[in-house]
Amino acid sequence: MKLNKILYITLFATALVFVGCGGSDGDDDNPPPPTGGTDDEPMIPDPGAATLVFPENDSECTTGVVDPADETLSTVTFEWNASTNTDRYTMTITNLNTGTSAFANTNTNSVDFAIDRGTPYSWFVTSRANGTTATTDSGTFRFYNEGPGIENYAPFPAEAVSPARGASLATTTALVLEWSSGDIDNDITAHEVFLGTDAAALASVGTTATETSLADVAVTAATIYFWQVVTTDSAGNTSTSEVFEFRVN
Repeated sequence: MKLNKILYITLFATALVFVGCGGSDGDDDNPPPPTGGTDDEPMIPDPGAATLVFPENDSECTTGVVDPADETLSTVTFEWNASTNTDRYTMTITNLNTGTSAFANTNTNSVDFAIDRGTPYSWFVTSRANGTTATTDSGTFRFYNEGPGIENYAPFPAEAVSPARGASLATTTALVLEWSSGDIDNDITAHEVFLGTDAAALASVGTTATETSLADVAVTAATIYFWQVVTTDSAGNTSTSEVFEFRVN
């Protein structure tokens, strides 16, 4: 009788081992859900990038509705192509003369917005989706909002290409400054480049005609530099870029 009890206990323990080992088959048949979602909450794809339509890039916007109460303003309809996996959009518009930005939220692919006349702007659209914090930006367009009696528009303010804004560069004693510029009238005649270690006291380091780069600009290691570009057209109109920054290690 005692032998039978020992045999029974041994067989029972062996059965438990097989049951425990056999549980892995169930895990293989039902693998855990992928990262970012569960069976009840599927993973939400990132929103796609919108494609800007109007106002067109490097153009003069002539379709704004002038505000009868304030003729310095006109309302422009901004349009873009709808993006994938997107529930709503945020349009960002920046006054290139002042550097100030404004925002408009919408769940359609257009929005009406009142802006200053005779002023250069840039704009882009951010796509957003419900259930995720991921966002995707469109490209950026620049345009001039038409103003009263303007026959020749000032150039768009230049934008830094290289060094990129906030770049940290390897030790060097000279570098090339490169920028992009544009003008509705296509009559740019000069770019003057200013550089220095004090953003409030930049000095001219050279002038180019239609070229958008300046070579052999002297710099010193372990120094933070600031630079900007003043662009001039054939009518004497000028535009001044933002002050850009980079560091030479």
